[in-house]
Amino acid sequence: MAPTLNREILRLAVPALGALIAEPMFLIVDAALIGHLGVVPLAALGIAGAVLQTIVGLMVFLAYATTPAVARRFGAGDSTSAVSAGIDGLWLALGLGAVLAAVGSLTTPLLIGMFGAGEAVATDAETYLRLSMWGLPAMLIVFAATGLLRGMQDTVTPLWIAGLGFGANALLNVLFIYGFGWGIAGSALGTVIAQWGMVGAFVVVIGRLARRHSASLRPRADGMRGSARLGGWLFLRTVSLRAALLATVAVATGLGTSELAGWQVAFTIFSTAAFALDALAIAAQALIGRGLGAGDKGFVRRVLGRTVAWGAWFGVLVGGLIAATSGVIGLLFTGDPDVAALVQPALLVLAIAQPVCGVVFVLDGVLMGAGDARYLAFAGGLNLVPFVPALLVIGSLHPGGAAGLAWLSAAFFGVYMIARLLTLGWRVRRGAWLRIDV
Repeated sequence: MAPTLNREILRLAVPALGALIAEPMFLIVDAALIGHLGVVPLAALGIAGAVLQTIVGLMVFLAYATTPAVARRFGAGDSTSAVSAGIDGLWLALGLGAVLAAVGSLTTPLLIGMFGAGEAVATDAETYLRLSMWGLPAMLIVFAATGLLRGMQDTVTPLWIAGLGFGANALLNVLFIYGFGWGIAGSALGTVIAQWGMVGAFVVVIGRLARRHSASLRPRADGMRGSARLGGWLFLRTVSLRAALLATVAVATGLGTSELAGWQVAFTIFSTAAFALDALAIAAQALIGRGLGAGDKGFVRRVLGRTVAWGAWFGVLVGGLIAATSGVIGLLFTGDPDVAALVQPALLVLAIAQPVCGVVFVLDGVLMGAGDARYLAFAGGLNLVPFVPALLVIGSLHPGGAAGLAWLSAAFFGVYMIARLLTLGWRVRRGAWLRIDV
């Protein structure tokens, strides 16, 4: 049984990892191509990208809500209902995306103005953001479609579509920016077209899936309400995470420019390691949802134990790698020995915390797969209770240099992540999340 379960986890996690890596590559390609246009367009992309990433990050609940809803029905042997639940998620994504695109396009000058950039940078940022807003519905539909296929235990198809979308984005950006001379507007337009192209690919795949399982493509009001209800709790959970990140950046900013740059290095390494852990969490979501739908609590507990063990061991391996390279990571990012020395203690704190991070990511996925969204929202607020005072203490004492950055890292990777471990661990140990009928 163990080798079979391991293979199932890998079958879902490895393609999911590839798709996760492909997503941020869109912005990386934009940055690389726009960077050759000059400093002003690149700075404009930084501002517009920050707005887009915030919106998209808050909307990722569409994938997390769709996966367990589909997986439960799939596990119960009701593939028709499973596909229909996923299609309801697609319609919800389209509706939310359309509203966000319209409102975002109208408020683009206000959103850009909040950053206080110079006139040239602000003008380019408005151009990029206003065009990019019309890609938001596509991005949200992609989230929901990916969640549907994950729930059907398919993470390979989203990987192929993400890879094709990345390639199309790169080619269109080169053509529009340099071939047609459209500059930063060409980059935004190329990305939007690539995003809608991905939607087209998902529509073909899901259309075939719907015909195969005799599922209706029409929206169902009760199904959309159910998706919105589960997604609403996951949205609140995501808001608490974003609040923790923004509060940490605010304190880092107060410590000084060098400390803020050092925190960016440490957090980038954390985010990179999180890709693999997210892939494990996605596998846990799909398998847990399927197991509960089938009423097989024994299988669910085995998935829990195996994925938690994988998360912990991966955390040990990644932590060892970060510790071993902590002295040179800062040099790779900046080439400045002073920055490398500044960030090394913070990276060592991150390295020590990696096993905890690995377990936290997996437990998050387990409870999402169980549809325990209300508790995740509650726990998200509870996790801030010890973390915010720790940040306030650091902000008031204002420790500088490597020590200050190390304390900030201890607050986030220690206090906050341990709080998440305790709230999530308490939940899975009590077993209240093992509900067959949700």
